[in-house]
Amino acid sequence: MARFLWICAGSAFGGGMRYLVSLWLLRAPGSFPWATTFVNVLGSFLLCLIMQVGTATELLSPTVRLALTAGVMGGFTTYSTFNFETMQYIDTGAWGMAAVYVASSLVGCLVAGYLGTAAARALVGA
Repeated sequence: MARFLWICAGSAFGGGMRYLVSLWLLRAPGSFPWATTFVNVLGSFLLCLIMQVGTATELLSPTVRLALTAGVMGGFTTYSTFNFETMQYIDTGAWGMAAVYVASSLVGCLVAGYLGTAAARALVGA
């Protein structure tokens, strides 16, 4: 039960951070969904960093790792919003913007995940 509560608390924190990032990026130019892209790319970096540290070392207990990944990162990142925004582009016939959004999210998250893993390995080894 304690793990469940830590995950819930982490999810609330991650969701709150996502909201703050969205407010910050609302000022970005154009209609491109910068906030969703940013949180998903940053979340990919952080999730891979946390998992690498958590599985390659004993710095994070399994409970802390779950609270940070399923909780904080689960609340922070937002695939469902990404999907909805992509569908809005498609529904309005903006296929080019939909393709740019999908490609930038996919490539950005993969690169960020790689960099997160590399950063964790540089910090803690393994």
